[in-house]
Parts: sequence; structure tokens; C-alpha cells
Amino acid sequence: MTSRAQSDPAPRGPGQPPSTTTAGPKPRHTIVCPHCGTANTIGASERGAPHCGNCGKPLPWVVDANESTFDIEVKAQPTIVLDLWAPWCGPCRFVSPILDGLAHQYVGRLKVVKVNVDENQGLARRFDAMSIPTIIVMRDGQVVNRIVGAAPKEQMEAQIAPYIKPPKRNGDAASA
Repeated sequence: MTSRAQSDPAPRGPGQPPSTTTAGPKPRHTIVCPHCGTANTIGASERGAPHCGNCGKPLPWVVDANESTFDIEVKAQPTIVLDLWAPWCGPCRFVSPILDGLAHQYVGRLKVVKVNVDENQGLARRFDAMSIPTIIVMRDGQVVNRIVGAAPKEQMEAQIAPYIKPPKRNGDAASA
């Protein structure tokens, strides 16, 4: 049986951030499948992207990270969008659902990692987050773009999409 973070006692539904398990050496998150509603416990992984254990479809990858879990979370193969935010920040609350939506739109190719700068000031300094929201786009472990401030979905996507890896071709053009 896995434990969940005290502040998040139950898995959340589609469109809500995942719950995070803090016990153990690697962070674990509960992500609810938007296709079948199954709660999936997902660990940090350097390869691939999470898939639902019930229906097998890829899951939107949105996770919370802190100073101790950050390096594990950003080693993933998909493009990483790092959201440096704070709960009191209005523009941050505007950007968050946009990033969640992009994780759903680019499922399997984009991972959104959310870091609360009030609780993780070392990471805020590491990425020079002088204003929030600060969005850092990372590909293959390197920072490739930086967005400061809130913007509409179309503008955010225009600055993130060029760095998202193309979908893998598995030889089956008819699969959707």
C-alpha cells in the first residue's frame, strides 16, 4: 500500500494536479486516467512516459516537485516544462490550467513539473526566477526556452511546442 502526501488524501480527477507520495527514495504520483478514470500510481522515470495500468493509454504527466525530488523528475525523456509558481500569485493560477491542458494535448511527449518557489527557494535561485510565473522549457536536460509572466494558451503553446519531440512512429499509422 502506498502512502499519499498528507495535504492530498485522495487521487484527483482529470484536470486536477496529481497527488504526491513523499515516502521512499523516488517520488510517486497518483494520476487519474482521463480515458477510463483509473487512479494510477506513477514513479519518476528517465525513460518513456506513463501509461494507464487499466486501459493502456498514455497519461498526461503533471507532477509537483521539491528540492529533494526535482532532479529525478526532470530526467524524463519527454520535453519538460518547469512551472515556478506560488499559491498567492494570480498570474500563476491563470497559467497552471494552461500547462495542464498542454500536458493533456501532448500526452506522452510533455511533462509538466510544478515547483512552489515559496517552499523551494533554492530551485527559484537556480533558475533565476525573479518574477513568477517563470516557465522553463527543458529538452534532453538543457534549458531551451524561458517564459516569464502569464500569457494566453496560444502564446504559451507557441513558445513550448517547437521544443516538443515529435510522436514516435510505431509502424502502425492506423492507430489513434
